[in-house]
Amino acid sequence: MSESSAPSKPEFAAAMRFWWKLGWISFGGPTGQIALMHTEVVERKRWIDEGRFLHALNYCMLLPGPEAQQLATYLGWMMHGTRGALTAGILFVLPGAILLWILSWIYAAHGEVPWIAAVFEGLKPAVIGIVAHAVLRIGKKALKNHAMWCVAALAFVCLFFFHAPFPSIVALAAAIGWIGQRFAPRVFDVAEQHSAGEAQPSQAPPQGARAGWSRAARVTICCLLLWWLPVALLAACFGTHSTFVAQGVFFSQAAMVTFGGAYAVLPYIASAAVERFGWLSTGAMMDGLGLAETTPGPLILVVQFVGFLGGWNHPEGLPPWLGGLIGAAITTWVTFVPCFLWILLGAPYVEGLRGKRGLSAALASVTAAVVGVVLNLAFWFAMKALFHGGELSWSGLDLASLLLAIGVFVALARWNVSVQAVVAAGCLFGLARHWTA
Repeated sequence: MSESSAPSKPEFAAAMRFWWKLGWISFGGPTGQIALMHTEVVERKRWIDEGRFLHALNYCMLLPGPEAQQLATYLGWMMHGTRGALTAGILFVLPGAILLWILSWIYAAHGEVPWIAAVFEGLKPAVIGIVAHAVLRIGKKALKNHAMWCVAALAFVCLFFFHAPFPSIVALAAAIGWIGQRFAPRVFDVAEQHSAGEAQPSQAPPQGARAGWSRAARVTICCLLLWWLPVALLAACFGTHSTFVAQGVFFSQAAMVTFGGAYAVLPYIASAAVERFGWLSTGAMMDGLGLAETTPGPLILVVQFVGFLGGWNHPEGLPPWLGGLIGAAITTWVTFVPCFLWILLGAPYVEGLRGKRGLSAALASVTAAVVGVVLNLAFWFAMKALFHGGELSWSGLDLASLLLAIGVFVALARWNVSVQAVVAAGCLFGLARHWTA
């Protein structure tokens, strides 16, 4: 299909199969997941045009919660309305949630299994290569001129050297874009760059999804009921001071402040889960992060591991496995239901703002800043995975893991090897090191 051909909305069944498949292969963190969606939805299948994809991405970057899952929800909404949003958002998370629940049970019931730990260790350098390649791909799309490159570099410097909070970086980037469009429109005016895709009928918002007060009220009431009804039922069954209710309330609060991705909120979650509630130990929290980093789906699924161990260790009179299941379920529920509220409520308004030059420039600048933010996180992850003890020194460098990470990057960038293949290579690498140690 030619590059200039108009996007074509898929049949609902075809889209459902795609989201289900994506849920199983979405390794590499948010950047890798976003790049994978871009490759499939924009470049290969041409279901969504470039301008609308980036416009949706810019909005999702501003929201609390996992931006990749919210982007999938947004794209599903654009193609098939509410049912498309629910299908895409749920299927994007469900495979990772299933795998992480199984691994959480193995961890809690049997302790650390050496060969499983070896698989995870082998996956870490592979994930570094996946993330590095994804940063390169999404950066090429978002950093279209020297101004965007400067915004990304500024965000990286503020985080890496000065540990600036993510919300302040978002606000600064948005201000730079907004003001820059007024005083240097030739540099910051990105609305014009995608104007060719504005009038394509296949890209119109779904029927019945126009912005309006009555629709906004219906969406808000339905989502709030779905969000809090399970917490109320748990309070009725186990009491308002039970572990399960505490998890529902705490992770509902966390869902409101997860700007900047999971890494930005993990210190807050870890501190409360370990020190305030005593749901798990610091070591277990680190193990849960490793599990979440190496399973498909959003990294914020680590909260499911926290919820499972909290329910396992404090089952409220139930068998530990059942307590863990309830803890994992309520934690996952209150973490992701708000994501559907943000998208279903805000998407019609955001679509109506396409072409507004000041807003488009501000959102594009935010996206550029997020490239710098994710690059900072990639550096942090590489330091933890490639250097023993996280210290930068030649003596502490894991050379074999570094070579694997480089090999994965080259395989993805030069030969377009599938993500499944490099993930399998990482698993085999970890097992080989374990058996030969």
